[in-house]
Amino acid sequence: MTDRTNARVVTALQALVRIPTVSDRDPSRVDGEAFDRLLAELETQFPLLHQHLDLTRVGPHGLLFHWAGASAERPVVLMAHLDVVPVDGEAPWRHDPFGGAIHDSDVGPAIWGRGTLDDKGCVAGICEAVEQLLEAGHVPAQDVWLSFGCDEEVSGTAAVEAVGVLRERGVTPWLVLDEGGAIAGGAFPGVTAPLGVIGVTEKGTTSLELVAEGRGGHASTPARNGPTARIARAILRIERSPFPASAPPPTLELMRRLAPHVPLPLRPLLGRANRLAPVVTRALLAAGPEAAAMTRTTVATTTLSGSPALNVIASTARAGLNIRVMVGDTVAGVVEHVRKAIADDSIRIDVVESGEPSPISPMDEAFELLEDCIGAVFPEAVATPYVMMAATDSRHFTAISEHVYRFAPFRMTKAQRQAIHSYDEHIGVDDLVDGARWYRLLIERLPA
Repeated sequence: MTDRTNARVVTALQALVRIPTVSDRDPSRVDGEAFDRLLAELETQFPLLHQHLDLTRVGPHGLLFHWAGASAERPVVLMAHLDVVPVDGEAPWRHDPFGGAIHDSDVGPAIWGRGTLDDKGCVAGICEAVEQLLEAGHVPAQDVWLSFGCDEEVSGTAAVEAVGVLRERGVTPWLVLDEGGAIAGGAFPGVTAPLGVIGVTEKGTTSLELVAEGRGGHASTPARNGPTARIARAILRIERSPFPASAPPPTLELMRRLAPHVPLPLRPLLGRANRLAPVVTRALLAAGPEAAAMTRTTVATTTLSGSPALNVIASTARAGLNIRVMVGDTVAGVVEHVRKAIADDSIRIDVVESGEPSPISPMDEAFELLEDCIGAVFPEAVATPYVMMAATDSRHFTAISEHVYRFAPFRMTKAQRQAIHSYDEHIGVDDLVDGARWYRLLIERLPA
């Protein structure tokens, strides 16, 4: 890439970050004008893309582009989302979260702001790759679709509509690629090489609300076993009743691929991970919460509510549970597990939202293409499958494709990964440029 194109993708991402496209479950609270400005900015930054690709609007502000290739037999979908999560006004951002300015960082000069990593960096990288190839007169070997959602952060409908459009047109993607994994540094204890983690499945996301009701009243005359006490006891019982642990196949393959890169005493264990699955599972459970989450369904108590005043006994107490459902488990099984753990029929369990785990995508030719591109652009990285913990729009595409993967081609330190949905989110300028280069290579290497 030339200095001009390098500068373009950087300038483009800066411009996108400056537009606060915050999504919300309540459509009336969404700034539609901000999304309109973002779409106009995309057209300004990437004019050839908008001139040569066919556009279908999906959802309130989502985009589905079609780039006709030499063949339509093995179409590819490249995904990203335009919306971002809100910024906590109390969070100690070092730089304006919607400034998109370049400042020094732990990874050198970086663009700072909400969405740099999640997920406007992918939007800019994909568009830059397409723009460069159009400038070069390139025709992709296969049809390429760009699916940019506008409500991913709130589990909205734009991606569902995109899937509907593709289904109506008889498109069965040979490869779907969304955000998810990354070139992750410091991802595993004792491993100095970064990991190019490709999500081949993702946990399901389910939200439950526990509700206890009873007689409220004045705090001066409390009764035993009131709603608040029962909710507190239920939370404690759930915490003491973890889901069974068992490392799924992608996690075992991840361990096997790590074997040559871990300290010598661990190599025999990880090298035979598939045959020593119970031992590997126990090792992951002992390695900390991040590793443990790779082995089981997890439950986090996220919200609590009760009395509106310090001197009033609550008549209703509630607790919200965010549950990430492991591959092999089901939402129905999760609800039953929680019910048995609580062992209190007076507490109502409401399913607020639910989503099953995604199927495991195969490690065949499509996966190998992603691996090869990682090796070409990031030769220092160990490419490997993994189970993605968070939910993405890609889960909807499993209805029309068996090959759905989750990978963002950006180097990310542990601190950068922790900044996603938090504060001080930033992406290295060089890392953004390399990400665009990776997307370009992926399109160039599509099989005929």
